[in-house]
Amino acid sequence: MELLLIGGLGTSEILLIVVALLLLFGGKKLPELMRGAGRGIREFKDAVNTATAPEEDKKPEVKSEPKKEE
Repeated sequence: MELLLIGGLGTSEILLIVVALLLLFGGKKLPELMRGAGRGIREFKDAVNTATAPEEDKKPEVKSEPKKEE
């Protein structure tokens, strides 16, 4: 029984990918790379959400002129 199934990848394939990444980038650089990837994904999602927001939610700001005291 496969407990971990991500797009047809089994446990042994994922383990092999993790080992290869550790060999390529090292233990110190890998968390930094994953953090950067997470930030990139978050920024992408934010950009998609703001781009698909309805136009009626985006109201232009009305600048009011300061009142003159007499």
